[in-house]
Amino acid sequence: MEDSEKIMNTGQQSPKTAAKSKDQMLSGAAWRTGADMIGKILGVIYIIPWYAWMGRFGNEANSLFSMGYNIYALFLLISTVGIPAAIAREVARYNTLDDPNMAYRLVRQMLGVMLVLGIVASGLMFFLAGPLSALVGGKDSADLIPVMKSLALAVLIFPSMSVIRGYFQGLNQVKAYAMSQLLEQIVRVIWMLAATFVIMKLGSHNWQNAVTQSTLAAFIGMLGSYAVLFYYLQKSGNLNKLINPGPVKSKINALEIFRSTLHTAIPFIVIGSAIQIFKIIDNSTFMNMMPWVTNYSHNELLVLMSYFSANTDKLTMVLLGVALTLGSVSDPLITEHYVQGNRRELATLVGYNFQLYVGFMLPAVIGMSLLTKPIYTIFYQIPSGLQSSLFVFAILQTFLLGLYMIVYPPLTVMDHKRLAMRIFTLTLVIKLVLQVPMILIFHTYGPLLATTVSFLVGVFLFIRKLHELTHFSIKNTVRGIQGATLLTGFMAIVVIIVEIILGFIFGKSPGRIASVFIAAIAGGAGFYTYLWFAAKLGLLEKWFGPRGLSLRRKLHI
Repeated sequence: MEDSEKIMNTGQQSPKTAAKSKDQMLSGAAWRTGADMIGKILGVIYIIPWYAWMGRFGNEANSLFSMGYNIYALFLLISTVGIPAAIAREVARYNTLDDPNMAYRLVRQMLGVMLVLGIVASGLMFFLAGPLSALVGGKDSADLIPVMKSLALAVLIFPSMSVIRGYFQGLNQVKAYAMSQLLEQIVRVIWMLAATFVIMKLGSHNWQNAVTQSTLAAFIGMLGSYAVLFYYLQKSGNLNKLINPGPVKSKINALEIFRSTLHTAIPFIVIGSAIQIFKIIDNSTFMNMMPWVTNYSHNELLVLMSYFSANTDKLTMVLLGVALTLGSVSDPLITEHYVQGNRRELATLVGYNFQLYVGFMLPAVIGMSLLTKPIYTIFYQIPSGLQSSLFVFAILQTFLLGLYMIVYPPLTVMDHKRLAMRIFTLTLVIKLVLQVPMILIFHTYGPLLATTVSFLVGVFLFIRKLHELTHFSIKNTVRGIQGATLLTGFMAIVVIIVEIILGFIFGKSPGRIASVFIAAIAGGAGFYTYLWFAAKLGLLEKWFGPRGLSLRRKLHI
């Protein structure tokens, strides 16, 4: 009761305190957004020199890297089980209750729990490297084993590192959180590129070793992140308090928090990892089933898998990151309106979310599809007809995958986790049923077709249930989507015309430098066209409110 009163009293802030909180929130958002953006840019740009230094083994190397990372990403999700968010919530709670020592004790206990979990998860990935490699890479997958073992080192330290990040998040010290993420990415990319250059240009030229060093970079990057976190702990004086916390006013059981968080987080982890699980299914079935109906060698299959999966994933993950960001922004608001029973506001928010998603994602997907040749040339090589068509298919499919990232969270936050799990299970079953026959019939197109059909069913069921729960206006939502679709059509016409004109200047098969100019000029012209029509039709203000008006003034539209 006293805790509740303290929280209620703390919530009655003075204007000065409220302004300070707002400034902290804006500062935190700026740090997180900036670090995330720089990290994503580094995560894409490094591909250009890395792939080039791999030489004629670039496609095989990218597939080997991707297969290891798909398993690794799933292990990271499982090994953290939603603990960072729980730590942030509990730290904020105990600091609000004026019991910071309890927060220190909680973090110290959780570090022990997550260290054990990291050892278990890392041990499983390390000692099961052989079977896991055979599962996703086929029978001739010995090259994948050292990749798996190198990534197991990162799994070892990530859970405990996520506890410290959650601690800083709970204190709203987002700068430390963001800087740790940023330095992790910088160190990772430096190690990847330096090791690859030394091996492929100065050393043994063994591309498998270069891939292993590139995946080991995840562990090296996390060491850099840990160093940043400890620096900020020492600088703030919190390191000694974490080691020797003082007397506390409350009682807490770290294992109990772990159990309750695990119970709450499992649906989010399972449903949220759908795309990752589907990628693993694609790897394992393609590499194991294709030898039944073709005479391709193991390396030739790696090349084909890079065409429909590895090479496209590096670029489409940026678009999926946008979808994930949009979903994370709306989830707290959806939860608030649902708990308060504001059905009208909830319906408006859900409909608006769809419009905002289409307004962002549709032009991005169509623009990348139209600029397939220059984009592919910039990052990889001048694409063949098969590479181009598979890249376009994967890019267009990203719109559907991103839509899934938007539609499933509202059901989970509105206490319909079991229903969301049932829809996910049905989606997974459809994927499994279609996967093998699709591969046997359509070969490289098979995994993409199976994923498209299964996600179409899953997304349709999620949207239908959302409409039943919120009664969002389909008419208004479709009207807003039509506006974005019309603008995308105008944008597409401009991109096509500019690309044709530049084709006369740079030729039919432009190299990497010329492709940079084509993508920048044609893409920039299309982007400006989209913004110009959006401003003229009043969509910028509708989507972004006052910020849309400010953007319109900056663009002098």
